[in-house]
Amino acid sequence: MNPAPAAAVPRLHPKARLQRDEVRGRDVLLYPEGLVTLNPTGAEILGLCDGVRSVADIVAALEQRYGASGLVQDVMSFLDGLGAKGLVIYGR
Repeated sequence: MNPAPAAAVPRLHPKARLQRDEVRGRDVLLYPEGLVTLNPTGAEILGLCDGVRSVADIVAALEQRYGASGLVQDVMSFLDGLGAKGLVIYGR
């Protein structure tokens, strides 16, 4: 699978959903075959994947929120990994 360009608009696969596991105190990505336990950063990235924001918009929002720069490669790697599993899809 090729990496998504920064202009791509990611969203969760319709059968996947981001949810808080209150018992374990962690965010998880649920899908029919299982779940992915997320760290707070991963949950925040996926929370911004609304099918409207581009990868570049998501990176800009995170960089502004945390006063950081150079996050594009980390965000794209995270999304590409979930995209390879079919949990994140791209549109636009």
